Amino acid sequence: MSIYTKNGDKGTTDLVHTKNVSKSDDRIQLEGTIDELICHIGVVKTMISEQDTIRFLEKIQGNLQIVISGVSDPYNREYKINDDKTELLEEEIDRLAGLFNCPKEPAVPGANRLSAEIDVTRAVARRAERVLATVSVKFGSDTGTKKYMNRLADYLYILARYMESEASGKAGKEIENARNEMPGEDTEKLWPQNGEVQKTAGESMSGKDFPGSSRNQEPASIDEAVIQAVLRRIGVPGRITLDIAKKLIEKIEQEALRRGKKAVIAVCGPDGNPIAVHVMDGAFLVSFDVALKKAYTSVAVKMSTMELSRLAQPGGTFYGVDKMDGGRIVIFGGGVPLKSGDTIIGGLGISGGTGEEDHSLAQYALSILPELLQCS
Repeated sequence: MSIYTKNGDKGTTDLVHTKNVSKSDDRIQLEGTIDELICHIGVVKTMISEQDTIRFLEKIQGNLQIVISGVSDPYNREYKINDDKTELLEEEIDRLAGLFNCPKEPAVPGANRLSAEIDVTRAVARRAERVLATVSVKFGSDTGTKKYMNRLADYLYILARYMESEASGKAGKEIENARNEMPGEDTEKLWPQNGEVQKTAGESMSGKDFPGSSRNQEPASIDEAVIQAVLRRIGVPGRITLDIAKKLIEKIEQEALRRGKKAVIAVCGPDGNPIAVHVMDGAFLVSFDVALKKAYTSVAVKMSTMELSRLAQPGGTFYGVDKMDGGRIVIFGGGVPLKSGDTIIGGLGISGGTGEEDHSLAQYALSILPELLQCS
């Protein structure tokens, strides 16, 4: 059976009792908007771990399918939304509202990815409700459906606020738990109080200052050990895995071939130790060591080697840094720190062309890294 019928090639479609209806017709617009809403709910389901909520959302999707059928066949009583379905929404709204203190002022979407996606879904639900009102004026509609669509948007609003509250509470608990798990004698050092500083941003991985660095720079308020503990608890990768490194290298190689470049690609962990190195056919022999050093440098100084090269010029903040650390620091483009959010999870070094060419490839890698991390 073919997926396409060609029946709608002229911009028309059929309803159960009406043929050749223009796709610009409000009823067709309503069907399409509700279909869009069903798909958005599907996205939300993939982001939620609570099985009861997922099952409830699946029931909503089923009810919306009934609404679509009712638009096409308005005289069929099987496609009516009864008050019981709306009452279930109200019960769930009341249950969620009893679990947290919902803000009285209108919420600004975007507190986290999940709640933002639910708010988008809510906005689509409101749009579907408006189109339904238009259809109701022109063609009539099921009263129960109008009540259900109105309450559905309310449910999605409270669900988004609940998920924000849950995320906020979880983050606070994880930080507190991580702090409590640290050795008691070191707690105050790991969590400076009243602005106390234990380690400044100007310090290197070895604890020594880079030339020209200042102890007046903004301090790191939380020790890396605490950060890693929190990241492990909430599921954020603390270091790049071999699997992700291999996938990243493969993508970089494909892009390098497209550009006509031959390079060595190295990935290291946040500690600077190599995770994977790939040598493309025809790459320069010297590029192997250079790529490793670029990856190491990017995590050692927490910036790209292109940026470091500008700061390492005579008179610059990091002038002479390339003479440190036994020659492992390099100051030409092609090395970048790899991050998950604001956390450095590794370093990338590319060597084979000019510094600008290698840096451009590294920037391409950064653009695709979030997708690879999300799919992992």
